[in-house]
Amino acid sequence: MPFGIRIQSRSDYLFYLALALLPVDGTVIGIYMPFWTPISPWLFLLYAAANWRTIAKLIRSDLRHNGSAFPTPFILLPLVLIALSAFGWLTTAFHPVQALNSLLATASVAACFVSLYIAIQEKHLPWRPMVNILLAVYWLAFAVGVLQRVAVSLDITCIRDYFAHLMSREYITAESKWGGSRPQFLFAEPSYIGMHLFGVLLPLHWMLRSKAPDLAYNLAALIITFATGAVLMGAGTRIILDSLVALTAVIVVATAWRQRESRHRGLLQLIGVVVLSVIAFAVNSRLSSIAENGAEGDGSFFARVWQSLGVLCGLAKHPMHLLFGFGAGNLSDATHLGSGTAVHALQLLGFSANNVFKAEQWYANVTPNNMFTMSAYTSFLGEFGLIGLAVLISLVISQVTDAHAWSKTTICWLLLVAYLYTQFEGYAFYALPLFVWRTCIQAGNSTHIVTRANDRGRSTIPESVEAQ
Repeated sequence: MPFGIRIQSRSDYLFYLALALLPVDGTVIGIYMPFWTPISPWLFLLYAAANWRTIAKLIRSDLRHNGSAFPTPFILLPLVLIALSAFGWLTTAFHPVQALNSLLATASVAACFVSLYIAIQEKHLPWRPMVNILLAVYWLAFAVGVLQRVAVSLDITCIRDYFAHLMSREYITAESKWGGSRPQFLFAEPSYIGMHLFGVLLPLHWMLRSKAPDLAYNLAALIITFATGAVLMGAGTRIILDSLVALTAVIVVATAWRQRESRHRGLLQLIGVVVLSVIAFAVNSRLSSIAENGAEGDGSFFARVWQSLGVLCGLAKHPMHLLFGFGAGNLSDATHLGSGTAVHALQLLGFSANNVFKAEQWYANVTPNNMFTMSAYTSFLGEFGLIGLAVLISLVISQVTDAHAWSKTTICWLLLVAYLYTQFEGYAFYALPLFVWRTCIQAGNSTHIVTRANDRGRSTIPESVEAQ
């Protein structure tokens, strides 16, 4: 088989296909979701459904023997969210399509780490070919971006037209209303680069650096090349910010802070990041505009403020909904209920009359079909309330604690995940499932992706994970 993959059952093709299509989340062949068209989440969902007997067995085993590595509470989380949504559906509204989209998204998150657990922990499929597949497809995505940049620079019409038709929201042509003449790679937006590099590839690098240094080196080369190339090719502003944040995390993880020489080197490197940040804000027009004018210095930044503010004000006006949420799919209703207060808040915060008017018009025209908040935290809080958010946070913290996985690397990784969900809303889809899976396989004496392994990368002898 290509890449040395091994198939135990036909459903395993779904798993490998999901890995291969991870960077393909913006084409017309994907399944439409607001602002992206991913394929892999649905394949992970199908893979989990195809292996439902294995999941049922793992859940039964976990319930009988407390302390199992299988994350049963995360599997049951969608049921908790449905129960919380019932209050909002009964008291506010019920939009079936939007509710289904929201609940399927949460189920897909669970399906993602369940798929990893089944493939690696249960079926013992070799993990080295999986990493090689990811390396290949992300290098391919980068090559596509280079081709797009060449087509833009040399005005090669046939290539630009091809990608203009392939991508659901194209950024290739100069006429693009989203800000054209930029390489898009295979992502829904050029700005989505960071969530792939630092939500998927960088954590894999951390996992493999001591146990599979060759793969870790290849991942590092890919990340550095992709990030540097994206910046030089003018892919967008977010990749600059994301790279600075990720570089800070990498330095903190790599530095032995108790050793004087390493600590001094780490501090100098962090000072270098600060210098790079100052240069970035001075050179990049969008960043410098934000530095000078705050949220009003960038349209996207300002939209993040007022689109979340409508939902948050709706929650503040209705304490019961603040606890239980407005229900899956009901963010537009929350926005309408909070719009008046949100407009008043924007005025008190000193935003210009023109920008306040834009926000007011958006509040008035928002519908269940076009509603989005640009904030994963606002969306989750608006739909499932403080109770739902508290349940999710407590599950993550308890999972790490039960696995005795608190370490410098874990903390930096968790903070990076939190940043990615701030930056990319729910589009940082894979970051949390990968983190949860990594911690759950550290629990007890389960078999890990980074273990003593044979030359095919298949786990053979359990080995405890070193705290970094």
